[in-house]
Amino acid sequence: MSSFRKRALDEFASHRAERFYVEERPVSEYFGQKVFDVEKMRRYLSAEAFEAVQQAIGEGLKIDRSIANQIASGMKSWAVENGATHYTHWFHPLTDATAEKHEAFVDPSKNGGVFENFKGDALVQQEPDASSFPNGGLRNTFEARGYTAWDPTSPAFIMDQTLCIPTVFVSYTGEALDHKAPHLKSLQALDKAATDLCRLFDHKTNRVNVMLGIEQEYFLVDEALYRARPDLMLCNRTLIGHTSAKDQQLEDHYFGAIPSRVMAFMKDFETEAYKLGVVLKTRHNEVAPNQFEFAPYFAEANLSVDHNLMMMILMRKIAKKHKLKVIFHEKPFAGVNGSGKHCNWSMVTNNGVNLLSPGKTPRTNLQFLSFFVSVTRAVYEHHPLLMAGVATLNNSYRLGGNEAPPAVMSVFAGKLLTSVLDSIEKMSEDDASSQDQTHHKLDIVNKIPEILPDNTDRNRTSPFAFTGNRFEFRAVGSSANVSAALYPLNAAVAQQLKRFKELVENLMKEGVDKEEAFLKVIRQFIIESRNIMFEGNGYSPEWHKEAERRGLRGIKDLPSAFKTYLEENSIKLFEETNVLTEREVEARYEVMNETFIKKLQIEARVLGDLTLNHIIPTAIKFQNTLIDNVRGIKELFEEDEYKTMSERQLITIRKISGYIEILRKETKELIEARKVANQIEECEEKAVLYSNTVLPIMTSIRTVADKLEMLVDDELWPLPKYRELLFWR
Repeated sequence: MSSFRKRALDEFASHRAERFYVEERPVSEYFGQKVFDVEKMRRYLSAEAFEAVQQAIGEGLKIDRSIANQIASGMKSWAVENGATHYTHWFHPLTDATAEKHEAFVDPSKNGGVFENFKGDALVQQEPDASSFPNGGLRNTFEARGYTAWDPTSPAFIMDQTLCIPTVFVSYTGEALDHKAPHLKSLQALDKAATDLCRLFDHKTNRVNVMLGIEQEYFLVDEALYRARPDLMLCNRTLIGHTSAKDQQLEDHYFGAIPSRVMAFMKDFETEAYKLGVVLKTRHNEVAPNQFEFAPYFAEANLSVDHNLMMMILMRKIAKKHKLKVIFHEKPFAGVNGSGKHCNWSMVTNNGVNLLSPGKTPRTNLQFLSFFVSVTRAVYEHHPLLMAGVATLNNSYRLGGNEAPPAVMSVFAGKLLTSVLDSIEKMSEDDASSQDQTHHKLDIVNKIPEILPDNTDRNRTSPFAFTGNRFEFRAVGSSANVSAALYPLNAAVAQQLKRFKELVENLMKEGVDKEEAFLKVIRQFIIESRNIMFEGNGYSPEWHKEAERRGLRGIKDLPSAFKTYLEENSIKLFEETNVLTEREVEARYEVMNETFIKKLQIEARVLGDLTLNHIIPTAIKFQNTLIDNVRGIKELFEEDEYKTMSERQLITIRKISGYIEILRKETKELIEARKVANQIEECEEKAVLYSNTVLPIMTSIRTVADKLEMLVDDELWPLPKYRELLFWR
């Protein structure tokens, strides 16, 4: 066995399950102790400052700078009492990661000592370098100034003795350089549109929140085995590796007993998560070996996204103490399930009414149907954009694979709701004007209480499935910042809710009865969005043909998907809802292409290194062993016996020689393809070339390398194999 792989396996053998953070108290006694929540605000802020923060959170009012000083002082006192020595503005640049620049609380005093200090200006605004983050040309290197601005709707928290203050990140000229700013704007747009429509049913409605529950899938790998794989270390996925004889075929891992070493990690992670105010509800084994999932309780969408990113940071820190590595990549291992973030999305009023939950009366069901068809109409209208929002290099390896949605959008409604929608659609416009027919429609609407979460089936092949009182957006990648996928969805729904309300009001102005007007528009939206509705198997080849016939556009290649952002319909949506300006949309398009190119460049370079410096030398070494064996056979056996015995060896030798030559040839082609692509300055053209030339060669190289893995002596193979990576516990 290669010394590198042997060291990794020996080190792995010494790793044991061990708890590090022992909390014997009930969770309720320490929950939220590291977050500056409402309870802490009441204790540490003046009545005036507390009221200002609550108004900023609930009504979106700005906080006066003088009040900000009071808030900063109270926040600092709490943080220092809880061991914090630094503070940072915590923001979400266009990298799918988070960023932070730490500043110490201490300032020098006149007597030569120091004192803790934190002013309102430092709380409200900070100035990180804007040119060093992805910005799509919004900032040049000589235009470095950018600003982070406090987001009071997401509470500050302490991690590693640092007070983390959630913020947006904008350029000197005000353009958004992050995912949070457009997400917040999309939530505002949806709030206004949904509230306006709700008031036609209940005039007391004054706010609608998007509620979000994010199911996070991930893999765990032993740290020693991880370090022995250059591709995992640098790309977070295996670029080569033959499938294990046993992986997930027996379906024995899913919901199985959690391994003790993993459970120790989970308990420590959950303890720290509870201290950060995250209500983790679910943990379980996922389908693939050493794949797991956690799911928190539903929260307001902005807070839910922040919590998810906090948990990803926390999991990496805790895993390291357990000598484990958390892998959030969407497809780290070929042939087994990839990982996603299943985003359970709904809308809830300030009165606690879930607008996507069927009611018990015709009026509440009329409201439910109005919002349901507005969402489906939004998904149909902007389905290419919604798929582009989840189109990353990482996620492209997953979509359409095991347990992942296909790369084309559809909406699943379930049998009972579909029958109601069909009944409404089948009613003619001529009949709709009669009073009897209107009552007949209301009779159908009144049947909707039968559609409950427990009797609404789930379609695991649907990218966007209705599950009884919410939609589950299953196409989002596990390493992604969910905001990038949600702000197009929020904007699209806001646009259609506004349109729905205008159509109803226009009919009412023409003298149409209010309930009849709602039913007419519901029927119109059902007809308009019929092509996006699909109840069958999204994995089947027949569906892809049918989707194309319906005019549904899926992800065929990433550069084409990115280009959806530049389409007139997309830009119009973002500008109408004030989520992004045209210049900000163009910048995001540039960043998508740049990120795709850079990640593929890294993967191609790592694959070339693995091929030339690991796989080919190992194959040659084994081939030389076989050649020596053939020579030895010739010396020991008679010619007839020698011919029979050596022929088998010679077949293997020839096969290895052929594979080595293919690898050398294709690796050279890979290098040349990269060189040609890298000479192109225009980002869009370069991305297309990488997609069309570099990616196919990488796929071919992997196929040959994996065949060699099954020929070369296991003792010589330099990298930990799938059976070791996936069955280490």
